[in-house]
Amino acid sequence: MGTLFVVGTPIGNMDDITYRQLETLKNVSFIAAEDTRVTLKLLNRYDIKKQLVSYHGHSSASIADSIADRIENGEDAAIVTDAGMPCISDPGEILVRICAERNIDIRVVPGPSAVVSAVAVSGLNTSRFSFEGFLSVNKKQRLEHLESIKNDTRTLVFYEAPHKLRNTLDDFLKFFGDRKISLCRELTKVYEEVLRMSISEAISYYENKNPKGEYVLVVEGAPEKKPMGDLDLNQAVMLVRELINDGMKSSEACKKIARETEFSKSILYAELIKNEEG
Repeated sequence: MGTLFVVGTPIGNMDDITYRQLETLKNVSFIAAEDTRVTLKLLNRYDIKKQLVSYHGHSSASIADSIADRIENGEDAAIVTDAGMPCISDPGEILVRICAERNIDIRVVPGPSAVVSAVAVSGLNTSRFSFEGFLSVNKKQRLEHLESIKNDTRTLVFYEAPHKLRNTLDDFLKFFGDRKISLCRELTKVYEEVLRMSISEAISYYENKNPKGEYVLVVEGAPEKKPMGDLDLNQAVMLVRELINDGMKSSEACKKIARETEFSKSILYAELIKNEEG
């Protein structure tokens, strides 16, 4: 019986690799790779000659089974992704599950993670966060996903492609309100950039700027809702007025305070108008 090694690889800068990762890749019988062309560049950089087996999101279940068969017959294998830790929002998850069901020995050789790296430099709360991966391209599933997490108080982390960024920011504003966001682009690469701003500022920023590179989006969690007894209606309306004075639209201000209290948007808006008329 062989062993499956889950091996992390650099997320951008090819110097971000450990001795243990290199030794593991040198010593296994073969490497299962998301994109053999990408992995070959890494292997060539460190003069590693090894058989590569293509294993990606469109691979059939029989491919995973054939890899597990080889391991059961005594070969050691490594599973790698194009960048970072495999098996996290990645088809390697299925291979690990199959090997676990067969009681195959599975060992991790950790490496860089775009998720943890982005959270670390985000400037947002890092004590509790939720990795949400890529949002679905299916509109219904995408909106249901955002609806289900809009009140999550943990910091939220997403992957996003550049051509989808503008639409995603619009959806964030609709479901989350104007929270803080950290947009981490091309981490560890030559054009690494981390933008820390509000969601509305990010929308304005990319109106005339073309998004480039792969993004990790780190979004501030929802504020803790205050019990009804902690804030009366007049106090809630005063908070709405403060936001309006800072330039926010009345409807958006009422929506934001409604998320932070137990007063509905309609009640806050009606009270706001009533006070103004009075």
